[in-house]
Amino acid sequence: MTTDSIASFRQVEDLVQGVATSDGAGVRLTRVLTQQLQRRLDPYLMLDAFRNENPDDYIGGFPDHPHRGFETVTYMIAGRMRHHDSAGNHGLLEPGGAQWMTAGSGLIHSELPEQSEGLMEGFQLWLNLPAKNKMIAPFYQDIAPDAIPEYTTADGIRVRVIAGASAGVDGAIQRPDTEPLFLDVHLPAGSRFEQIIAAGHNAFTYTYRGNVEIGGTRVPDRNMAILSNNGAPALAVRATEAARMLIIAGQPLRQPIVQYGPFVMNTHEEIRQTLEDYQSGMFEAATVQAR
Repeated sequence: MTTDSIASFRQVEDLVQGVATSDGAGVRLTRVLTQQLQRRLDPYLMLDAFRNENPDDYIGGFPDHPHRGFETVTYMIAGRMRHHDSAGNHGLLEPGGAQWMTAGSGLIHSELPEQSEGLMEGFQLWLNLPAKNKMIAPFYQDIAPDAIPEYTTADGIRVRVIAGASAGVDGAIQRPDTEPLFLDVHLPAGSRFEQIIAAGHNAFTYTYRGNVEIGGTRVPDRNMAILSNNGAPALAVRATEAARMLIIAGQPLRQPIVQYGPFVMNTHEEIRQTLEDYQSGMFEAATVQAR
């Protein structure tokens, strides 16, 4: 089998299986993008994947917790998640839907399952904010399943465009500084998919069904492929069997990253101030706008 030209397409630099962990009130998940990869995959800070059939592994959900200094993207594949924030806003994430939340200057929110049985599956991606936007007013955008633009190719590949653009289809979300690309791609067995990725943007994929091949490297189910920054203008994926995958890329910020749990700022002094603000109740008084 021939492989795609290194000059034309990005290759796999490394494969990552992630670390099994729990978060919130005992939700079992896989932390795929860890702190050790934040510099390499700037502007992305974290990717969690969860796929649980046992309610005991997800029923506690993610009770009230704070954030400051970045954006969270929650994308559901199966199951329903109810979210609520410190300003009284709430909504329901359903299969195929997403929530894009900009924590900005800080808020407290919760994400709790609205089911007691069945499959709960999805992802949460953390996207950094540039220093100039760390303290903007928080807001969120709920994106219903039918509001996520998508297209299907002639050979049956279905592409959902959550952020960025693919084949001339603009995603539900656009961001000027980090220029995120977030695609959910469903590939029939034997199909081939190409996606333009801007030069200089960091990029990775996550296979969550089946197996795919990138530049001759097999990327199986529940594996992340970190893509090389070799100047190639595109990514080519072959499905060795029916498969589903995320394709994620973005413009690196190249700014200092100082993380303390759910807070991500640029300096230790900003983290100290964040802790003072949180302890003084500032996050509880946040006004969060829905868009």
